[in-house]
Amino acid sequence: MIRTLAITVATSALVSALGTTSALSAEKPVALVISQSGLGDQSYNDLAYEGFKRGLEATGLEGKPVESRDVVAQAAEILRRASDADFGLVIDLEYSHGEPMLEVAKDYPDTNYVILNQVREAPNVASVLFQEQEGSYLAGMLAALVTTDTSIKGITPEPIIGVIGGTKSAGIDKFIAGYVEGAKAANPDVVVKVAYSNNFADPAIGLQMTKAMFEEGADIVYQVAGGTGMGVIQAAKEAGRYAIGVDTDQDGLAPGNVLTSMIKRTDVAVETLIKDYAAGNFPSGKTIAFGLAENGVGLSEMKHTKDLIPAAYLEKVEAAKQDILSGKIKVWNVVEQGYPDYLK
Repeated sequence: MIRTLAITVATSALVSALGTTSALSAEKPVALVISQSGLGDQSYNDLAYEGFKRGLEATGLEGKPVESRDVVAQAAEILRRASDADFGLVIDLEYSHGEPMLEVAKDYPDTNYVILNQVREAPNVASVLFQEQEGSYLAGMLAALVTTDTSIKGITPEPIIGVIGGTKSAGIDKFIAGYVEGAKAANPDVVVKVAYSNNFADPAIGLQMTKAMFEEGADIVYQVAGGTGMGVIQAAKEAGRYAIGVDTDQDGLAPGNVLTSMIKRTDVAVETLIKDYAAGNFPSGKTIAFGLAENGVGLSEMKHTKDLIPAAYLEKVEAAKQDILSGKIKVWNVVEQGYPDYLK
C-alpha cells in the first residue's frame, strides 16, 4: 500500500503526517523523502517515485513518499520522524539532506538510509552516484552538431547553445561540465551559454531565462533545473526552438521541440535498493554508481525528433557512447575532479 504524505512546516503536523507505522513481522516499511521540486515535477522526483512503486510491488513491502513544504529546513526533523515511525529503509532524494543524515543515522543504527547524488560515509548509509556527466556529454555533442545545421527547422547558423541549472553546485555542474565537454568535442568553436535559475520549482523563471538565451542566439537549451525546467521546454515550444530535457524522458512534453532528454534513471536506483533491502543485501556503508554501463544514464529514444536529425550526427553520438563505455573517453567529473577551466 502506498500513501502520499504532505508534511507541513509545523512540527505538530509533521508528527501527525508521519504517525507511527507498525513494523512488518519480518521486514519494516520504506520511506521515500521527496526533494524540493516535489511530486508532479515530471522529472527527478516523479521518476524516482515510479521506481519506488515498482520496488514495493516486487517485494510486497509497504512504503510512503514523504513531502514537506520546507524540505531543506526540516531535514533532520523529517529524517528523525521517519526513523521514529519504524521505517526500516529511508531513501532520501533531497541533496541538502546529506549532512543532516549523518547526524540522524548515528542515532538510529538499526535503520538503513540512502542518499542520492553524493557520498556520505556511515555504517548504515548507502550512497548513490549517477554518472550524469556521461549522458550530458552525449547531449552536448548532439546539440553542438545540430546547432549550425540550418536544414533543420528552427536552427540558426550561429554555433550557440545554452544550459540552465537550478543552482551552482557540484551536483548540478556535473551535468553542465559534461554537456560543455561533449559540445566542445563536436565543435571546438561552439559557444555554450550557462545560467542558473536558483530555483527548482518555478517554470516562469525557466521560461524567462530561456527566452533571453534564444534572443542571444542560442537555439538549443539544456534544462537541469527540475520543475523550473518546464519553463525551458515551454519557451522552446513557443519560439520554435529546442530544449533538452533531463532526468525523465521529457520529449513528449513538447513533441518536436525537445531535441532529446538526458535520462537519469533514479527509478532504476530506487527499485534496485528496495529489492536489495528486502533480500537482506542492503549495501550498508557502500557507494553504488549508475552510469552508461549500468543503464543509469543515457539519451532518450528521440521519438519526435529522430527523423529531423541527420543519421551522421546520431552515428557520431553513438560512437562517443561506445568510447565512453570502453574507457577511451573519460568525461570530466566535477564531484571527483573539481572544476575544469571551462566552467570556473
